[in-house]
Formats: sequence, C-alpha cells, structure tokens
Amino acid sequence: FYSFYMYNLNMEFTKSLVKGKLIKRYKRFFADVKLNKSIVTAHCPNTGSMKGLLEKNNEVYIEENNDSKRKLKYTLQIIKAQKNLVGVNTHLANKIVKHGLINNLIKELRDNDFIKPEVFFNDNTRFDFLLEKNKKKIFVEVKNVTLNRNLKIAEFPDAITTRGSKHLIALIDAIKKGYKSYLIFLVQIENMEKFKIAKDIDNEYFKNYLLAQKAGVNFLAYSCKITQKKIQIDKKLKIINE
Repeated sequence: FYSFYMYNLNMEFTKSLVKGKLIKRYKRFFADVKLNKSIVTAHCPNTGSMKGLLEKNNEVYIEENNDSKRKLKYTLQIIKAQKNLVGVNTHLANKIVKHGLINNLIKELRDNDFIKPEVFFNDNTRFDFLLEKNKKKIFVEVKNVTLNRNLKIAEFPDAITTRGSKHLIALIDAIKKGYKSYLIFLVQIENMEKFKIAKDIDNEYFKNYLLAQKAGVNFLAYSCKITQKKIQIDKKLKIINE
C-alpha cells in the first residue's frame, strides 16, 4: 500500500531567493533586511534562539511572495554565518526529510512501503512520520539543526528544549510498544562533517539522548546541500558523544 505522499516532491523554492543584509531579528517572527537601498521586514520562520546566526550585516537570502493575503511580502530562508549557508526555516525541515525519504536519500530508511506525516503516537505526542517497511512500523522524529560553534561540527539544541526531551522519552516508549524509532538531526548548515549534542546548553536533553540511545532509538545526522534555488539532503554525518 503506497501512501498519497509517495509522489516525487520538489524541494525547490518557488522563486530564486533575493540577497540582502541582516539588520536585526525581533519579536521572534520579524527580521529587518537591507535590500539594495531599501529596508524590508521579512517573516522569520524560526522561533528558536538562532544562536550564532544573527550578527548585523550577515548575508541573508529572502523569498518574495506576492500573495495579497500575506502581511509580509518576504520570508527569511537562509543566513550566511561563518562563511556557511544555513537554512533557517524550521517549517522546511519536514519537507526536506519527506523529499529525502521518497527519493531514498536516507540510506537507513530506504524503500518504504508507506510514508505518513504527522501521526499521533499517544494523546500528547505526535511524531513527524510513520513509515512502514516489510510490515514493520517505524516512527521518525526530525530536529532542525542550525548551530555551529566549532569548525565543522553541528550541534543541537541551541537553547533548552523540554519538548525535545519529551520526544526522546516518547520514542523510547514507542520501542516498548513494538515500533522501531528513529530521530533525524537535519543539519541545515553547509560544510559540516560531524554532529554532537550541545550538552552545555541543555544537559537534561543530553541525558535523555543517552537513555534513548541505550533503549535502542536510532539516531541519524544528515547534512543538506543548500543553494539559492533549493535545499535537499546531501550526506550522512558522524555523530560524536562527548
């Protein structure tokens, strides 16, 4: 049985992105951007801390949308920080992973019979995907990664995440109920080689990560190829526990 979602998704932006300079991000959802000689306010589709990304005059790429119902004409999609392009739209993370699943770009999760997004596991928890392969059911949770503090190492989280810890505990519970469990750290940062948990930022999350690892949750980190036209899964990164 093939899900309605098995068509070949296209991960291209609807229009080529426009380059500007970041002035500031504020109230979480707004970013002022210098575009040529004018200043525009873009929607910032990332409620996280965006640690290390928000320096004034960082190069940014915004997408134009002429829908008259939208309050803001532009959406912030990419920031260049430490010479690397970083995809900051957290809403794109699941679309990028869905594209990767459908096109078999994630080698551990290839050739699924069924892909269904946004599935409730219990009354309080919804996972990003439910997969089925050879009659085995697999839950997949996705975390968007934008933090890079050390050379070619990406990190998560960039702030304390109680929701993230809740998901780890639920993935352990899913294993006890007979599912396979995966968590994909989607690294929307160019030129990364490794991934690790930022335990100095959220030690509780690190502890729950180790518990989940011991319980059999499968952790994957994949980097993205990022251009002004599209973002898609590129290669697997080594996860280091330190």
